[in-house]
Amino acid sequence: MQKATLDFLRELKSNNTQEWFSAHQQYYQAAAADFLALTSQVLQGLSSIDPALAHLKPKECIFRIYRDRRFSADKTPYKVHFGAYFCKGGKRSLLAGYYLHIQPDESFLAAGCWMPPAPLLKAIRQEIDYNGQEFRSIVEAPKFLQRFGALVGESLKTAPKGYSIHHPEIDFLKKKSFVAMKRLTDEQVVATDFIDYVLDCFAALRPLVYFLNRAMEEA
Repeated sequence: MQKATLDFLRELKSNNTQEWFSAHQQYYQAAAADFLALTSQVLQGLSSIDPALAHLKPKECIFRIYRDRRFSADKTPYKVHFGAYFCKGGKRSLLAGYYLHIQPDESFLAAGCWMPPAPLLKAIRQEIDYNGQEFRSIVEAPKFLQRFGALVGESLKTAPKGYSIHHPEIDFLKKKSFVAMKRLTDEQVVATDFIDYVLDCFAALRPLVYFLNRAMEEA
């Protein structure tokens, strides 16, 4: 990842207008090409870690920079980050996958499933109910916690329907999302070993993705 790409995103944040964006198309095209190259290399390495991604193309993973402003109070036209979701079926898939977010001072990588719809959430909870020890061994392994911390996202205030508040896995069953995240510094993003670092993290997150997708694909 080139420092110039972070510089572009930083300037876009300060000049988030169609006029500025149109006047700096070459600047944007260079940054977009840089992120496409990064995505391509990550996808190539990730395909050997998770064979389900082998047939994906980089452009099937990258989100558009244009914001959907129809239902948002924020009417700025452009996102101020680049993002790619590596998942079986592409970026619009509801399955669990791997996400890379590049934004000055706010970059991160993540894996898992964010706010799955009710039928898939039900399937994940059932899988945790049946195989709670396996799930706990993944997300509470000392190396996992040291590297990624606890899973992020909202939880119900009480037990979901059909489960006792005294269930041994109730803390997991109450979750609405199942996502592990790792924040990234700008120095890490522009380092020569950045892709290797991302792939190493994604490899460590593979068991979480596998567990979640096993549940959802059998739903």
